[in-house]
Parts: sequence; structure tokens; C-alpha cells
Amino acid sequence: MNGTTTLSPLRYRAFLFILLGSLLSNFGNAIQSVGAAWQLTATGQPADIVALVQSATNLPIMLLALPAGAWADMFDRRRVMLLAQVVMMMLSIVLALLSFSGIASPTFIISLTALLACGVACFNPALAASIGSIVPRVELAAAVALNILAFNVARSLGPAVGGAIVAVGGAKAAFVANALSYVAVIAILWRWRPEPREPQERRALLFVIGEGFRFAAASPPIRTIMLRAVTFTSTGSAAWALMPLVASDLLGQGSVTFGLLLGALGLGAVIGAASSTWFRARYSSEAIIRAAGIIYGMGCVGVALQPGLAPMLLLLVASGAGWVQALSGFSVAGQLWSPRPLVGRITAMMSSLTFGGIALGSWLWGHFAQDHGVAAALMVSGSAMMVLPLIGLVIPMPKHEATPAAQ
Repeated sequence: MNGTTTLSPLRYRAFLFILLGSLLSNFGNAIQSVGAAWQLTATGQPADIVALVQSATNLPIMLLALPAGAWADMFDRRRVMLLAQVVMMMLSIVLALLSFSGIASPTFIISLTALLACGVACFNPALAASIGSIVPRVELAAAVALNILAFNVARSLGPAVGGAIVAVGGAKAAFVANALSYVAVIAILWRWRPEPREPQERRALLFVIGEGFRFAAASPPIRTIMLRAVTFTSTGSAAWALMPLVASDLLGQGSVTFGLLLGALGLGAVIGAASSTWFRARYSSEAIIRAAGIIYGMGCVGVALQPGLAPMLLLLVASGAGWVQALSGFSVAGQLWSPRPLVGRITAMMSSLTFGGIALGSWLWGHFAQDHGVAAALMVSGSAMMVLPLIGLVIPMPKHEATPAAQ
């Protein structure tokens, strides 16, 4: 790791451009999800329906991650990414047209949001699996951290931009912005010429997926990482799912305040991801995950106490940093404990459990908030996050110093 910093992989031009494409694509998706959530909030939909946007954004990633990971290991990854981006652009155009026509019902919005997430599910494993062939092994951890940084900047800061777009031009403007984001990504992928991979043996999809399952089942470190990831995301997803209702119900404000709240989470996410390499060099994975969960949980509890907008923003900055530190830790650990031929599938399994946890948690917390209120949902979720690190006493995160990449 000597000479390696969070930013050092950026000196590889191919990685820089692919990272930029990932950032733009995920930025557009995040803006779209904000538009969808606010459209439902503005039309008076109940909490469980609003929270379904987060479920629709994350559940398809869980369901499609395994075949998408297998495709990333079986086929040309550049073509997989290009196809995903083209389909997502077409779907986003349809959503924008339906919105401008005034026929974008909640069912349409949630369904098209889910279909867009299917594209994300296919794009991200192919991108993640490509990183190891773009940068040297010694740079892999930093490159993975940067990819996570780009993803979380987009998924966290993107909603803040989406909130500003919605405040100025409404949900329709957010849908149009999403459609435009894909054009640049398609251009970047079209110009990218990766080094040819060795010809892959043609095997049945289920066999390829099963091979990844067998490795994960036989690998205690991978099993532990996956368990910790799904428990973390399902327990802590309430804040992300209910943020539109924090603005409207707890603060009595509109889309501008919604954007500010998401912006605070986004700022924290940037801080957390940008500092992940520094923390990783000094602390164990377990220490990072425990601290991240406690910080995130304290922030959620603080917001539930409704201290006012300014304190809420500060709490959400800390929460966003904790959330991304943990997700970065899970993703980096999963990649570094994976053999190169299986990295697409193991990465996909990590995505499946991470986003499946967010989707399931969002649905459950939405129903909880509908019955008991938004503040109660945040309070229970945050309290559980502060207790959750105790699981590390029984099932600690594997030490990153012992990964094959570090040996």
C-alpha cells in the first residue's frame, strides 16, 4: 500500500473516465428517485407509498444482482454497461413524457423507477468487475474506495441536487435531468477500449451463479461480510426512505428543505468516502463498522427528537459519513476477499444483500411510520443501529490486513 492514496488510481486515464461515467449515471438515477419521491409526497400519498420509491430503487438490484454478476464474468463488460445505459435512457425518456402528459400515476412512477433500477443492477457489477483489469492490484483497494465514493456521492449528494431541481422545475425537471445524464455516459463507454479479456468458456447461467454461491458458502470471510452488510442496511434504511416525510411532516417544509436534508446526508457521504482509505490504513474493519453504526444511529435519534433544521443538518452530515464508511468497508472487503475470476459474482452478491437490505428495510420502516409516525420510526431505527455493533462481538468483520490482496 506504500504510495497508495485514495486519489492515486485517478492517474490511470481509463479508470478516471469510467469513474466519471459511473458518477454521471448514478447521479441521474439519484435525481430521478428524488423526483419520484417528491411527486408522491406532493400528491399526498401515505408514508408506506412514499417509502416504496426506496424499495423500488433497491429491490431490483437485489433480485438481479446475481445474474448480472454472472453476466459480468461471462460477457464483454463494456457491452453489458452500454446496453444497460441505453435501456435506462429510453426508460427515463418514457417517464419524463408520461409526467409531462399528466398521466404519471403512482403505479407508473414506482414501476418505471423499478425498471430503471434493473438497469443499475446490470451496470454496477460489470463496472466493479472491470476495476481489477484497469488498475494494478496494489491500487485495487483505493480504486474500489473511489468507485464507492463516486457511487455514494451520486446517491447521496445527487438527491440534494435533485431537491434543488424539483424546487425550481418540479418532478418533471428531475426526470428530464436523469434522461440527459445517460447521454454522456454512453459517449464515454462508446469511446472506451479496454484490453481484450481471455475468451470465456460458455457455461449455463445457473452454473455460473452456482459457482459464485459455492465459493461464498465456503468462505467464512465472505459470509461474515454479507451478514454484516444486510443487517446494517436493513436496520438503518429508515432515514433514507422517510426523508421526504421528515421535511413535510416533522418540519412542515417543502422541497427546498427536503433538498437541504439530503444535501447534509450527501456532504457526510462525501466526507465518509473520501476519508475511508485513511481510516482503513489505521483501524480494523470491525472498529470502523462499529463506530460508523453508532454515529449513524445517534444521528437518526437526534433527528427524531426534532431539534430544528440547523441541528438536523449537522446530525445528518455525521450520519451520512457513518453510513458511507460502513458501506465502503463492506464493498472493499468483499472485493479484496474475492478471487479475480469470481469478482463479478461476489460483488453482485454484496450488492444484492446491501440493496436488498435497504429495500426490505425501507418497506418495513414505511409501514412502521404509517402506524406510529415518522419520528418513532427514526427513533427505533437509530436506537437499533447503536445496539447493532454488538453483533461484532460474536461475528467480527474479517481483518483487511489478511486479505489475499494484502499478502
